[in-house]
Amino acid sequence: MSGGTLPRATVAETALFLAEVLVPTIAKGPLLRRPRAVGLAERLGLDARAVRRMQKLQARHPDGPLLLRLPFRRQAVALAPEHVRKVLAGSPEPFAVASSEKRAALAHFEPGNVLVSHGPERAVRRALHDRVLDSGQPVHLLAGHFLAVVEQEATALLQRADRAGGLDWDSFLEGWDRMVRRVVFGDGARDDRELTDMLTRLRAGANWAFLKPQRKELRERFLSGIERRTAAAAEGSLAHLMAGLQPSGAAAPAAQVPQWLFALGNAAMPAFRTLGVLATHEAQAARARREALTDRTGGRDLPYLRACVLEVLRLWPTTPMVLRQSTRTVPWADGTMPARCGVLIYLPYFHRDARHVRGADGFEPARWLGREPAGWPLIPFSDGPAACPGKQLTLLLASALLARLVRDRQFSLASHHRLAPGDPLPGTFDHFSLRLAVAPAVPG
Repeated sequence: MSGGTLPRATVAETALFLAEVLVPTIAKGPLLRRPRAVGLAERLGLDARAVRRMQKLQARHPDGPLLLRLPFRRQAVALAPEHVRKVLAGSPEPFAVASSEKRAALAHFEPGNVLVSHGPERAVRRALHDRVLDSGQPVHLLAGHFLAVVEQEATALLQRADRAGGLDWDSFLEGWDRMVRRVVFGDGARDDRELTDMLTRLRAGANWAFLKPQRKELRERFLSGIERRTAAAAEGSLAHLMAGLQPSGAAAPAAQVPQWLFALGNAAMPAFRTLGVLATHEAQAARARREALTDRTGGRDLPYLRACVLEVLRLWPTTPMVLRQSTRTVPWADGTMPARCGVLIYLPYFHRDARHVRGADGFEPARWLGREPAGWPLIPFSDGPAACPGKQLTLLLASALLARLVRDRQFSLASHHRLAPGDPLPGTFDHFSLRLAVAPAVPG
């Protein structure tokens, strides 16, 4: 083991990393996507360019992780699978989930959440998330309630699409948000758009993290709304389940709820993108429809549609940067990482590196069937002890909704997107401008 520091990027390499990887990713909006920035990134191929920049860094620095030359921050970048495995397996200690950047961003709307907690406080809050989200189970213990909600909201969504002759992002998101509010709080919250709108405004400020003052009055109104909805939560909702567990004050139960609204709401992106990709990939769409038509589990067991969502998340991760921060000096094979050093894992690089990922730029859901891919890190929900506790619930809701949509309808692309199955899929997918035509499904 080397006794020195980790390999260090040159000033030029650091500048290129900032210009081609970090800045475009932040510009699109880490907490709330900015439509114009996403559209520009798609037109200019910025995410594909970022992957190429990462490949060049790794070729020049096969050891690591690689320390950037920054005047204001100790920051390392993971460039190899072993880096990713060590960081994620070592979360939250010695690689804290609550990095400085994450604390600054999430303080805008969920300052007491598990993601910005550490030590014993984090442990009790994470345990609450695991129990309420039933994180170890592919089928949530409240699946009966949730899947009834999915069926109703999917039916309403199809009715609107039939009247309009198509489906766009705004219509899809509206239906998805109704579903999420009902899952989190119960039917009484279905039309509480004000709560979602407040969260959206706070997330827009959170995009700026340190650089924008917190809207404390708006945050207090939002958190008060969360507390009211939590106190009145209906049976069969996440908030009601949490109340029944009688969590301790250290768990800060109401402070954990905003993350469920945020994370489950964010899953609208991969769900709608999956529908867009299926609209252009006939073989995969036919298999997904067969699964929906033959399902006898009420949406509980849809392995192929879950694989479709996972594949879309591989191609276009909703969280492109996994952030950690060292709590102490950490030895590596090629040097020592100092304490309070940020660690960045850029998922598009690992998910789209054609040197190691078969069919990296294609839509191949089958790679997720059976066991998830091992070896090279494909981690759309992160991994290790700090992996997303809502993974299984997200996949349950998304796959069930998609099954209902594709069972009786056929979708086709009605926008500019280049998603042909024989061509490499783009590095950026502008879901804001995606529009799908809808027609009755052809029998057979």
